[in-house]
Amino acid sequence: MRMGSKATGTIVVADDVQANVDLLTGLLTREGYAVLPALDGAAALELVQRESPDLVLSDVLMPKLSGFDLCRRLKEERATRLIPVVLVTALGEREDRIEGINAGADDFLTKPVNAHELKARVRSLVRLKRFTDDLDSAESVILSLGLTVEARDRYTVGHCERMAAYAAAFGVHLDLPDEEVAALHRGGFLHDVGKVGVPDAILLKAGPLTPDESEVMKRHTVTGDAVCGTFRLLRLVRPIVRHHHERLDGSGYPDGLRGDRIPQLAHIMGIVDVYDALTTDRPYRRRLTPEEACAELQREADRGWRHPDLVREFLTFWRGGRMAKLADVLPGPVPFAGVRR
Repeated sequence: MRMGSKATGTIVVADDVQANVDLLTGLLTREGYAVLPALDGAAALELVQRESPDLVLSDVLMPKLSGFDLCRRLKEERATRLIPVVLVTALGEREDRIEGINAGADDFLTKPVNAHELKARVRSLVRLKRFTDDLDSAESVILSLGLTVEARDRYTVGHCERMAAYAAAFGVHLDLPDEEVAALHRGGFLHDVGKVGVPDAILLKAGPLTPDESEVMKRHTVTGDAVCGTFRLLRLVRPIVRHHHERLDGSGYPDGLRGDRIPQLAHIMGIVDVYDALTTDRPYRRRLTPEEACAELQREADRGWRHPDLVREFLTFWRGGRMAKLADVLPGPVPFAGVRR
C-alpha cells in the first residue's frame, strides 16, 4: 500500500474560544501543518506579520480585531496580501459572506467545521500559496538580473532603481490602472536587461560609439524582450523593454514604430529614461541640471520624437516636486571625476 505524503506548511489559527483553537490545531497538526494559535484578531495580525504563514484560518467574531478587519488589514499590506485567508463562522447570513468577500477573504468555512472539508480547502489554498511564492521567486530572479546588468557600469549604478520609482510615480500621476503602474515599476528594473548580451568593450566605452557598435548596442532591446518572454507575469513589461527607445516620428529602434503603434507604457519609460540619463554624468559629457533636462525633453517633443501630451504631463509631474522627493531617498548618480565643469 502506497502511503501519501504529509502536507506541510504553517497556518495561523485565530479564535477567541480555546476549545475551537484546540480542535482546529489537532486536525491540522495531524495533517503535518505547523499551527500558530491566536486568541484575538490583534494577536493574529502580529503573528502573520512576524511569521509570514502559508494560510490564516480565522473566526469572524473576535475581540480587539474582528475576522473581517483582520482580513482587510492583511490584504491592504503588500507583505501579507497574498496569504490566503479563510473565515470560519457560525454566521450564515448572505450579508456576512458579502462583507467577507469585500474584506478580501479567499474562502469560508461554516461551524461546526467538517474535518474533510477543512483538510481539502486548506490543502488547496496552501498549494496555491506555493505557486504564488514560486512566481514571486521568479520575479525576484529576473529583477536581480536587471540590477546585475546595471552593476557592470559604475556610472549607471542606481539607474534601474530610480527608473522604477520615477516611472511608477509618473504612472500614478497619470491615474493609470494599478496593473500598469506595477508594470512600469518592473519595467524600470528590466528596461535594459538585454545589455547582458552587450560586450564590455562597447557597454563601458568612454567615448562615442562607432556605427557598428551602435547597432550592437541597439540590439539590447530585442535581447531583453527575449529574456522577459518566458515569464507570463512580465507580459505588460515586454513592450516597455522592447520599445522604450522608439520615437514618435519612427526614427527610434528596434522596430521603427511611429505614433500610436508605440505602446503608451514604452512612451512613458522612454521619457523617464531620457530624463535620468541626461541628469547623470557620463565619461563623455557632464550631467545636466533637472531644469536643463526638462528643457531638452520639450525640445525632443517639438522635434517629433516624444509624445507632446506625455511630455507636458511629465513636466507638470516634475514641477509638482514628486521627482525631487524621490531623488532625495534614492541612490544618486555616481560623479565622474573626468568631466570638466
